[in-house]
Amino acid sequence: MKAYDALVIGGGPAGASAARLLAGAGWSVALVEKAGFPRRKVCGEFISATSLPWLRRLGVAESFLAQAGPEIRQVGLYAGAATLAAEMPCPVLTGAEPEPETQRYGRALGREHLDALLLAAAARAGAELWQPWAMTGIERRNHDFECTAVASGTRETARLSARIVIAAHGSWERGSLPTQAPPPPARASDLFAFKAHFRHGDVPQALMPLLAFPGGYGGLVNTDRGRTSLSCCIRRDTLAGCRARWPRLRAAEAVFMHLRGACRGVDLVLASATLEGAWLSAGPIRPGLRMFHQEGLFAIGNAAGEAHPIVAEGISMAIQSAVLLCERLIAQRDAVFAGPGRAAVGRAYATAWRRHFAHRVYAAAVFAQLAMRPLATGLAVALLERAPSLLTAGAGWAGKARSLGDARIAGAA
Repeated sequence: MKAYDALVIGGGPAGASAARLLAGAGWSVALVEKAGFPRRKVCGEFISATSLPWLRRLGVAESFLAQAGPEIRQVGLYAGAATLAAEMPCPVLTGAEPEPETQRYGRALGREHLDALLLAAAARAGAELWQPWAMTGIERRNHDFECTAVASGTRETARLSARIVIAAHGSWERGSLPTQAPPPPARASDLFAFKAHFRHGDVPQALMPLLAFPGGYGGLVNTDRGRTSLSCCIRRDTLAGCRARWPRLRAAEAVFMHLRGACRGVDLVLASATLEGAWLSAGPIRPGLRMFHQEGLFAIGNAAGEAHPIVAEGISMAIQSAVLLCERLIAQRDAVFAGPGRAAVGRAYATAWRRHFAHRVYAAAVFAQLAMRPLATGLAVALLERAPSLLTAGAGWAGKARSLGDARIAGAA
């Protein structure tokens, strides 16, 4: 049995960031990731400027900026015949190093590139990668944990022990881990997510439009290598209606037809675009708050809480939640290793998480419900046409202008 200070489950932005931060502070870290990289993933791909200082401290900012798409300086709305745009709020990065003027706005980078960057940074810092391995069991042994991992393909089994465990496995996949809740019964309102990349689209370079359509919502953003990323969520009952209307099409293609018919802006900017690769799908997604800690077992990223993707804050929340937890673990290392300090760290982390992210979860829920209802969307469009600055304010409420303030990480520079 191999022993570590910390075992991280999941190699996405949250898990890789946590492994990088802890390993950089001298912890022995195992990171268990079930998928091989590079991998595509259903995700909006946008990272707010509030996360750029943390990408720099993680050691990946230069590579990220070199690969990512253009700065997103405008937020927009495509709904029905309306195509609106307003300025993106410029964040006040309180307590962090000032960013250059050319790096004060967010950008998008495909998950196949971003995840590989962060995982490589964790490995360089000293984290031991178990990939592709799946974590299948966690058992408490006094103050430590004994965990079982299974290799993908060979089905080889390994036993790992750790003083603490950090769950960063996301929320869509189901399993037997304590941080993975059993699936609830199916509901008509369940949301399924779809994503695709396009080339030769006509989305303005600096614009990220929100897409509002009956039964769903989505977004467009120009990402790396000249691609445009389209991601959307759609209700289960609306999806069923799309498949019935276009029975010869696959589910994603039927959703795309529904979206183009409902949003004139989407139809215009993607009329001459060509699909790159296959559509991806996932779900049902379960936005909301989950667990934060259980005596040495901590959750970050979507395992802790998830906002509706309508606010495009998923990656930023994942990275920043890792920062919020790891700064406390590093500062209280001796107490955490001894056992008694784990509960106090967990409570402090949960309080910080709610202070920084709960408002985004609630705001996103309101925005999502409005976007999926044609009457509410029509009223919103009429208001925004008269006061487009409300789009800027909405992006601010969603978290585009709020940093983590004075968070500091030992060994993360």
